[in-house]
Amino acid sequence: MGYVATASPVTLRQRAAVLAGIRDFFAERDVLEVETPALSPAGVPDPALESIMATVLRLGQRPYYLHTSPEFAMKRLLAAGSGDIYQICRVFRDDELGRWHQPEFTLLEWYRIGWDEQRLMTEVEALLGAVLAAASTPPTAERNRSVRLRYADALQGVIGAEPAAPTPALVAKLTAAGIDVPANLPHDAVLDLAFSTVVVASFDPAAFTFVYDYPASQAALARIKTTVPPVAARFEVFSGGIELANGFHELTDANEQRRRFMADLAARRAAGRHVPPLDEELLAALAAGLPDCAGVAVGVDRLVALATGQGDVASAVSFAHSRPGD
Repeated sequence: MGYVATASPVTLRQRAAVLAGIRDFFAERDVLEVETPALSPAGVPDPALESIMATVLRLGQRPYYLHTSPEFAMKRLLAAGSGDIYQICRVFRDDELGRWHQPEFTLLEWYRIGWDEQRLMTEVEALLGAVLAAASTPPTAERNRSVRLRYADALQGVIGAEPAAPTPALVAKLTAAGIDVPANLPHDAVLDLAFSTVVVASFDPAAFTFVYDYPASQAALARIKTTVPPVAARFEVFSGGIELANGFHELTDANEQRRRFMADLAARRAAGRHVPPLDEELLAALAAGLPDCAGVAVGVDRLVALATGQGDVASAVSFAHSRPGD
C-alpha cells in the first residue's frame, strides 16, 4: 500500500539513535552544529551531479537550485570565522534513483580547521565506530576494523595497472575482466569505470576501506599535493562496495577554484547539459581567506542502512521515492 512507510518502526528508532550518536560525537569534540540555506541562485558545476531547479516567485522568478551539498555555504561560514562546524541536512540531486541512491537524502558534512585529510580520516573512522555502536545492532558487530589504500595501489592490486597507464592498456585490462568499455572514453572516465566496477567490488565487506591520494585530475575541491606524480589530497570511504564518505584537504585558492569550475562548465556545455551560474559568493569567500581545513561528507541514509542491516537506502528512510509504476 502506497501510504505505508518504507522503514520499519524499529529501523526508525535506530535511525534516531544514529542521528543522536552523531550529535553526541561532535558535542564531545566542541564542533559547532550549523544550518545553511537549501536554496541557492547558483547550481553545482560538477559534471557528475545534476541540481534540481526551483522557481521562487517572491525572489524575482529567477531559477534557484536545491543544494546538492551544503559545502559552498559552509565554506562561507568558515571564511567568516565560524571555526570547526558540522551540519546534518537534506540534499537534492536529480537523476539519482536506485538501490543506494535517492533524489533527496540526508548528508552529514563537517570541517576541521588546521587539519589535513589524513587526520580527518582518523576522525571519520572514530565517528563510524561511535555511530554503529549507538545503533547497537548485530549486523555491525564484526565491522570493527579499517583498511587504508592509496588509489594507485588499489588500482594496481586489482587491475594490474597504474593510473597513468595508457588508456588503451586500461581498456584492455577492463575488457579482460569482462567490463564493456564504451568507445572513445576519456582517460579519467576509463579510470572511473575501472575503479567503480572492478576495484570497489574487491573491497572487504566486513571492513571500512579508506582510499586516498586520488589522481590529480580527480581533485574536485581538494588541493593538489606536490608529490611525484602529483595527487589530490582527497579520500573516499567504502563499506564493501558501498561508498559512505568523500573528503578533502580543502582547496583555498580562489583563482584555481574558478579555473576548475570553468573547466567543469565547459564539460557540461560540450555534453549539451544545463550550465548553471557559478557561486560567486563562495569564490569571494575563498578570495577573502578560507582557513586551512579539511572537510568530509557522509551519506547518513547509507550509514543507517549499514547500521541496521538493510540492503538498500529505501529501507532506511521514512518514505522512499520510486519510479512511476514501481
